[in-house]
Amino acid sequence: MTRTVEFNKQKLIMARFGEIALKGLNRHKFEERLLHNLALKLKQYGSYQVTLSQSRIWIIPNVTPTVTETEIDLLLQKAIEVATETFGIVSVSPVYLFAGDYSNILQISRQLVEEHLERGDKTFKVDCRRAEKSFPLTSMEIMNQLGGDLLEAYPELKVDIHQPDFIIKVEIRQNLAVYSQVIQGVRGLPTGMSAKGLVLLSGGIDSPVAAYMMASRGMELEAIYFHTFPYTSDLAKQKVIDLAQIVSRYCGRVVLHVVDFTDINLELNAKTPKDMITITMRRMMMRIAQALAEKRDCKAIITGESLGQVASQTTEAINATDAVATLPIFRPLIGSDKEDTIKIARKIGTFETSIKPYDDCCTIFVAKHPKTRPNTAAWQSCDSELDCAALTQQALSKITSYDIRYDRIKEFQRDYNE
Repeated sequence: MTRTVEFNKQKLIMARFGEIALKGLNRHKFEERLLHNLALKLKQYGSYQVTLSQSRIWIIPNVTPTVTETEIDLLLQKAIEVATETFGIVSVSPVYLFAGDYSNILQISRQLVEEHLERGDKTFKVDCRRAEKSFPLTSMEIMNQLGGDLLEAYPELKVDIHQPDFIIKVEIRQNLAVYSQVIQGVRGLPTGMSAKGLVLLSGGIDSPVAAYMMASRGMELEAIYFHTFPYTSDLAKQKVIDLAQIVSRYCGRVVLHVVDFTDINLELNAKTPKDMITITMRRMMMRIAQALAEKRDCKAIITGESLGQVASQTTEAINATDAVATLPIFRPLIGSDKEDTIKIARKIGTFETSIKPYDDCCTIFVAKHPKTRPNTAAWQSCDSELDCAALTQQALSKITSYDIRYDRIKEFQRDYNE
């Protein structure tokens, strides 16, 4: 048996990033943004120190000597939740960090093994990375010696190098790190590195997933929702607010703009042939989105459309919608199968909210037999019956906006015609 000696060790969270490491001279900008985003999201749970060294992010709770081990564990667990839901993070691990030698590595490893044995884990392997070459043992020597010492101390253990129940991981850097958990993050790029986009957010399954996917590429998000009260209830609006708040868990913030679309939609229905109402309505929405995006300094418009999924998402219908916009329109789901989108919605937590039975205006004001292949003459004829510029200005004057963050929602109103 190895004699256990107390030494100065610190339990903290180590986070890894992937794609950022491939950046060139501007890599530091991505790293700085990621640290900023992490620190901002952690602030709601307490005081944390977030630092970067040797391509690892270290998250350390700032605690007083009177804080208990249980309280520290709770702070660390919150840090894991936040880090794994922050774009740019590939994975995180709760680690023990310390200055020491092989005997200290063995001591921590035994502690981790005992925790796994209590859970019923029986097979293991050892993995070691030695970045600090002055350490007297090589990576292979550490793995061989540590594996042998653990087998001797715990005869019930078995080695399985292919599919072990757990892995004891050792990293030899300026300090030593020992851990056994690797928890996957959401990957991507830090929010704020790819300008700002305006997403057309409905209460359905697709658009929140599209918003999440573009946020994962570093985009800040604003959103626009077209509300047709009393034809759609305020429960439908609240569903969209809830979806925006779920997405904000990952990107930190979503500014949602709710457009009073009732009078506009009634006019469209009165002046548009029934088989063209869906196309005319979506073209009107895109005009309003384009105008608002320019006011809010958004550089792109985002939709949740998937080619051929519904009548308004044929190639011809999409062309008709795009014709009124000058900003680029990003459709991250354009080639996705519905089941693939549902899998992402379940993973990010929007699915159960999206399927609540509150209709939006796109499902209520829809033709029984919509035109699926509208030609230019058809939508130009519809436009000739409408004062599209006046309707756009009308929409911009009736907007209620919400600054939505993971921990709070703030409402504000503004006339965007000013």
